[in-house]
Amino acid sequence: MMQRGIAAACVVLAWLLLCAWAWRRSRREAAARTRALRALDTAPGEGAVLVAHASQTGYAETLAAQTADTLRAGGLAVRTVALGQLDPARLAHHGRVLFVASTYGEGDPPDAAAPFADRMDAATGGALEGLQYAVLALGDSGYANFCGFGRQLDEWLRARGAAPLFDRVEVDNGDAAALRHWQHHLGLLAGRSDLPDWEAPAYDAWRLSGRVLLNPGSEGGPCYLVSLAPGDGARAAWQAGDIAEIGPRRERGGQRLPHREYSIASLPQDGCLQLLVRQMRAPDGSLGLGSGWLTEIARIGDEIELRVRVNRNFHAPADGRPLILVGNGTGLAGLRAHIKQRRAAGHRSNWLIFGERSAARDAFCNAEIEAWLADGTLARADRVYSRDQPRRRYVQHVLAEQAAQLRQWVEAGAAIYVCGSLQGMAAGVDAALREILGAERLLALQHEGGYRRDVY
Repeated sequence: MMQRGIAAACVVLAWLLLCAWAWRRSRREAAARTRALRALDTAPGEGAVLVAHASQTGYAETLAAQTADTLRAGGLAVRTVALGQLDPARLAHHGRVLFVASTYGEGDPPDAAAPFADRMDAATGGALEGLQYAVLALGDSGYANFCGFGRQLDEWLRARGAAPLFDRVEVDNGDAAALRHWQHHLGLLAGRSDLPDWEAPAYDAWRLSGRVLLNPGSEGGPCYLVSLAPGDGARAAWQAGDIAEIGPRRERGGQRLPHREYSIASLPQDGCLQLLVRQMRAPDGSLGLGSGWLTEIARIGDEIELRVRVNRNFHAPADGRPLILVGNGTGLAGLRAHIKQRRAAGHRSNWLIFGERSAARDAFCNAEIEAWLADGTLARADRVYSRDQPRRRYVQHVLAEQAAQLRQWVEAGAAIYVCGSLQGMAAGVDAALREILGAERLLALQHEGGYRRDVY
């Protein structure tokens, strides 16, 4: 009898200890949440980045942690937080926020992000004009509303005046190529070109078959038309808008470096894969990792590691609607492939707006453009050279000057494709389009797939 009493007392004691442990743990967790919220209410340091995750299974949280680690390796101050802890007022405290957002079921937010989604639905008007952001949207293309919550979040941020650091990256079932593209942008954000890939691409063997300098004597860096021929077994299929991932090396036969991405400037029927590559140099004069490899270190005939990445977000419209193609510098690469593809399909309502430094030195592919104008592939081409007049003039100025014509093209169903530099050009073009078309019309055009960008 006494033994049974002792056993019962032990059970009760164990239960009480368990309750005490659970109580203390809940208090610690509540205190940690309170500290996190207080931290969110304090102004971040200059240049700091907030990484917010909306996770159902923990995958988005894991990717958010990898994102934060990559940015910290680049020397940035980073804070991570669950999206459910944020609201528009707290977002407004931060200059830069990266969102890693899963979609649950048919376009729903993860359970933990539901409070933020409710606040999104309740919020009206613009209040995030000072915020810069990017969205990594996770989804499964087997569902009709692929990446639905990430897309909804992106559109909500734009509608409230926030400015994208770069375009939304969508990941289908953990696609490694899309995650490398996200990491590519993180490296640019951190100002580091040597951060290792989370997962290196499975490259094919190609061969450097040609390299032509397009702008001898230019004030800008030398720009080359680089031609690559597929080796045995290499995947030589792509379409306009796709991306070439290159595996550079510091020297011929040297150790592989982190991958680099380039817009493809040709079609498979051209017989080779072509890139427009501007040779870059660091402040100390050393060559850029990717551009140095392709424009100087590798020799004609050398093997080049290359993988084609499908980039559906910059594929051409399925029909023959008019196309307005806007870009600058090496951004002509992606536009060139689209013009070639439109020409092959017999679609002739194409308007090219291209900018560079000097007509005398930087008229990339000018003979081709003149031929496309002559045969009707291009309905019109506006080329603007910023250094050819005392006051700098860029592609966004052409858009503003041709506002009435642009509105007519859009009203006739035209899609707008932008390719080139993220800093300066892409933001300037976006601002000009907002002024010409109105913010709501431009957002609707983007939602319909009629405003697409490949900017870097």
